Amino acid sequence: MLSAFVKAEALVAGVLLAVIVVLVFAAGVMRWFGYPLVWSVDLAQLLFVWVSFLGADLALRRHAHIGIDYLVKRLPPRARTLLDVALALLLLAFLLAMTVLGYRLTMLNLERRFGDSGISYAFVTSAVPVGCLLLALTLSGQLVRALRSLRRAPQPVFVAARGGEGAP
Repeated sequence: MLSAFVKAEALVAGVLLAVIVVLVFAAGVMRWFGYPLVWSVDLAQLLFVWVSFLGADLALRRHAHIGIDYLVKRLPPRARTLLDVALALLLLAFLLAMTVLGYRLTMLNLERRFGDSGISYAFVTSAVPVGCLLLALTLSGQLVRALRSLRRAPQPVFVAARGGEGAP
């Protein structure tokens, strides 16, 4: 079921990115002909916010975020795993706080209109709580794997893409 969710998330992100490209291209072409599509730029910006959060979650699932591990990779496996767990807990607290605060922001923006499109600004701000919740769920799964690895021979869970070490 998780695999289907990840595939659906990737598909939605890809489709939204394609729609952004079409909207920006159409806006450029129509402006060249003297008929600007003002709403298309607003919609492309709205979709870009959503693509950014979906892409961040997909990157987190693949351990593809940029990281500087020069010192960390020199730690013993158990110390590295403990550091991974501590940082993941800190990040998880931040993501959950952003989920709550993003929800509040969304509720405050229900009546506000986004640019010339007439779309509620809540569609833009709702990407924050939804995206942070997705990131928190992904990070929670990785945290569970890291904690389980502490019982066995510790394997760093969060540095899989950086140098291929500790892949789960």
